[in-house]
Amino acid sequence: QLVESGGGSVQAGGSLRLSCSLSGRPASSYAMGWFRQARGKEREFVAAISWNGGSTDYADDAKGRFTISREIGKNTMYLQMNSLKPEDTAVYYCAAGPAKELVGREFGFWGQGTQVTVSS
Repeated sequence: QLVESGGGSVQAGGSLRLSCSLSGRPASSYAMGWFRQARGKEREFVAAISWNGGSTDYADDAKGRFTISREIGKNTMYLQMNSLKPEDTAVYYCAAGPAKELVGREFGFWGQGTQVTVSS
């Protein structure tokens, strides 16, 4: 089970840190990632990290502003989001597995999402 937390409302230029906890199996078994879906739009990729943090992948819009990381011992992944823009407003979803390495931004397990709202 994947559970996201850390969402909320922030003004443009602010920061938020999202967390994703995996229960039921060791997070070190999987690559993990973040996606988001804005109202009326399709879900889009944000960032991903391999099972040991050795590889990361970012969407162009996330590069330089967002940082993905993980703490294997805590079975938790994070997304530090800085310099937030109103267009970052979306429901953010955590995803994991089944692969350990990053494979084409494809994931098999999904959380329920956490809302991020950025006001101008």
